Amino acid sequence: MTTPKFFNEIQELPEYSKDFKKLSKKFKTLPEDIETFINVQLNSYHKLGADNGGIVRIAGLGIEYPHIHKARKFACKSLKGKGAQSGIRVIYAFYPNEDKIEFIEIYYKGDQENEDRGRILKYYSE
Repeated sequence: MTTPKFFNEIQELPEYSKDFKKLSKKFKTLPEDIETFINVQLNSYHKLGADNGGIVRIAGLGIEYPHIHKARKFACKSLKGKGAQSGIRVIYAFYPNEDKIEFIEIYYKGDQENEDRGRILKYYSE
């Protein structure tokens, strides 16, 4: 991951790194796509307050801080013709006080229906 431009810090959980590596073999543009996602969508949503409906806070986890989000709109150039409705989902934690993003999970809807709530709770339950 490159140096953050818009956030103080950007980190990845070890499981996310494995998910990303596996998906990158299937979708060759994923490293570039994630950079665009950070620079455009995450920046717009968290810094500029622009909400296009593509990012939602995950409810029902019982976690107040950090804020756990799911990106439902993720443009992947490898999935031609799909645009932001590519089917790739990104789960991440946002720490507003520290201005930090921590990637939790990335998956393709064709392989997995929903986020791994067990993984989220493992790292963030109080």
